[in-house]
Amino acid sequence: MRVVGAEGEMLGVLATHEALRLAREKELDLVEVNPKAVPPVCKIMDYGKYKYEEKKRENEAKKRQLTTGLKEVKLRPKTDDHDLDVKLRHIRRFLEEGDKVKVTCRFRGREITHPETAERQLVHFLENTKDIAVIEQGARMEAKTMTILLAPKPEVRARAVALVAKRAEEGHKPEPVEEDEDDDDDEDEDD
Repeated sequence: MRVVGAEGEMLGVLATHEALRLAREKELDLVEVNPKAVPPVCKIMDYGKYKYEEKKRENEAKKRQLTTGLKEVKLRPKTDDHDLDVKLRHIRRFLEEGDKVKVTCRFRGREITHPETAERQLVHFLENTKDIAVIEQGARMEAKTMTILLAPKPEVRARAVALVAKRAEEGHKPEPVEEDEDDDDDEDEDD
């Protein structure tokens, strides 16, 4: 098998028992890196340390990753204008955080005879979010509900990803320790 040393130096093609002996001398492990190569490639390394560093890299990547969620905002055809404005602010915040938003208008009783009121409300949301959102699914009637699905525009999503990465970096910086000016407690311990 072809053997690579601990510092990345090529040791050449060696017999298996010879490669194992070299690894034991350095108190390291012999790890098969590429079994399909001819001859197979093995590396002398500390396998436990390698697995630890790999896990650490994966966790770091997860921290910087933005998971897209689906937020739902529910309303009714009789929802007041002020309440619609509040829901619009929520929708904008969700979109700016990189989440998709499903706006659902639910009909009760005879409200279903006037679907144009719900459609007017949904169009209001579309017009007020067109700068940061794209319509992923237009107004659609399903049983007693009318829904639309909004997704953040790519540039808005990119800003959200950058913000998540920035927060992840700030989380790793150690905070300065502030010392108390009032050291009376320390004097009592000396007595």
